[in-house]
Amino acid sequence: MIVRPVRSSDLPALIDLARSTGTGLTTLPANEERLTHRVGWAEKTFRGEAGRGDADYLFVLENDEGRVVGISAIAGAVGLREPWYNFRVGLTVSASQELNIYREIPTLFLANDLTGNSELCSLFLHADYRNGLNGRMLAKARMLFIAEFPQLFGNKIIAEMRGVSNDAGRSPFWESLGRHFFKMEFSQADYLTGVGNKAFIAELMPKFPLYSCFLSEDARNVIGKVHPDTEPALSMLKSEGFSYQGYVDIFDAGPAVECETSKIRAVRDSQSLVLAIGTPGDDATPFLIHNRKREECRITAAPARLAAGTLVVDPQTAKRLQLVVGDQVRAVPLSAARESK
Repeated sequence: MIVRPVRSSDLPALIDLARSTGTGLTTLPANEERLTHRVGWAEKTFRGEAGRGDADYLFVLENDEGRVVGISAIAGAVGLREPWYNFRVGLTVSASQELNIYREIPTLFLANDLTGNSELCSLFLHADYRNGLNGRMLAKARMLFIAEFPQLFGNKIIAEMRGVSNDAGRSPFWESLGRHFFKMEFSQADYLTGVGNKAFIAELMPKFPLYSCFLSEDARNVIGKVHPDTEPALSMLKSEGFSYQGYVDIFDAGPAVECETSKIRAVRDSQSLVLAIGTPGDDATPFLIHNRKREECRITAAPARLAAGTLVVDPQTAKRLQLVVGDQVRAVPLSAARESK
């Protein structure tokens, strides 16, 4: 398996993947026109023809038979071309000494605070391939790309996590709040955002603080919580240094997590090494390995062994990376020490 930049020939596979994502993956709508444009723009991005505010680094996971089975992306910066909205979860305090009443009321404030940060987004893996190292490789490959090209990204990386919804795609947060202002289904609002129609958010979203005590109990209980299917991804990001700082999605209240770029484990601990080909050995550690290229980027996960400034991999791994003995690689152990293998 390899992670590589998307190309136009991947479009049919991407459309199939998008149709299977379900509700909640805003940045991967099942819209052929939108995906065609996005793939073309991603190709320009990898060629260095897009500024940071427009950059969209779109990667695919490809198996050894050439089938595209997953997708992930990095947005160079959010909110520089169109507003980027979140709710900031805060407190409103009221008190009366005369009545001996003190209240702390959780409050949602509409905010653009995360504007300008780079974003990990569009992560999706085909159900048949959610095993072994595949999920971690697809998600963390982006971090190794950031480690190699830090000048392309912001000082902070964010990731918006899918919020809670039921099997029918209904979000309790949306039903209690968003529906009253937008008069549409959660899935429709999510789709419109994904295809780039975001003007309606600014036009219809309430600008004043919202007291969460006026929401339903079900809605209050999912603020800052992730969909059960997203819990492994959240755990992985936490193991890399990401944390929740009180920002949630305006539609489903899923948490946004963030980390300073230089403090991401895969960025901080990655090394530039010389490639050697051999037998890594039975005690070899799974490494995430990047060929240090941009347009011809190849990233894979494989057992490898460090040896005096070199990284020893087997011939198949070198072939996947399109490298030979003596070439430079960037590598980092695939898993953080506290992350389950």
